[in-house]
Amino acid sequence: MDMHSRNQYLKQLRIEYLRTKSKKGKGRLLNESEKRTGLNRKYLIRKLRVLSNLDKKKAKVRRRKQLYDGYVKAALVRCWEIFDRPCGQRLKPLLSEEVHRLRELGELICSDEVADKLKRISARTIDEKLRHQKEVEGLKRKYHLKTHPLLYQKIPIKLSYEQDRTQLGNVQIDLVEHCGQSARGEYINTLSTTDITSGWWEGEAVMGRSQEAVFKGLKRVRSRFPFVFKEIHSDNGTEFINWHLFRYTNKEKLGFSRSRPNKKNDNCFVEQKNWSPT
Repeated sequence: MDMHSRNQYLKQLRIEYLRTKSKKGKGRLLNESEKRTGLNRKYLIRKLRVLSNLDKKKAKVRRRKQLYDGYVKAALVRCWEIFDRPCGQRLKPLLSEEVHRLRELGELICSDEVADKLKRISARTIDEKLRHQKEVEGLKRKYHLKTHPLLYQKIPIKLSYEQDRTQLGNVQIDLVEHCGQSARGEYINTLSTTDITSGWWEGEAVMGRSQEAVFKGLKRVRSRFPFVFKEIHSDNGTEFINWHLFRYTNKEKLGFSRSRPNKKNDNCFVEQKNWSPT
């Protein structure tokens, strides 16, 4: 018996309980109600009084007035798209300074009230209001990982403690982006190569993230390196995990390993620690 059904039963029982004058009759009703509801006897006596919480009317739920309604959300999405989809912390100062200018240029059409709310909105509320829009546009990640399971199976995973730090020539490679706030279009990347034993570092500027450009940049870095390459260790980006670099390491008799992939994509890869280039 749920609470609603129990209260309905007690309301009907209270009518009979109040009409009963004898203690014996009231005791019989209390025994029956105690058996049916499972409530304490003293609690039932308080419930069956003339005025009890059974007569309490259900209070109206007060809903907080929504300050940032659909009009503000629509204008916020428009500003978010104009400023190349930044996070709330970066968008807030832009809104406070640029909303008036956007309205003058005709890029943003909204009322004065909506414009004032856009200038006052907090960074946390911005992220909350844009959450659904981000899900719709699929912008949860900056880059979407492109996996090639057959090739990834041929390249073993080596963690940092598994790498040989006593022999020169074990090189770790990575790309450092120089794109600012936006990753659109082509921009310069630094191909960073570090010998994990000596700490020697060499860098090479690469335009874009294409496989061929990164591969050519790595060959130029290798020609300048003071040590002979023994093994190359990269992350799981397609700029490194590709057939250009894989065939090159096989041809030059170089070891080739990669870092552990993202857990979300772990089922795409099969780890083979005993692989060696032939």
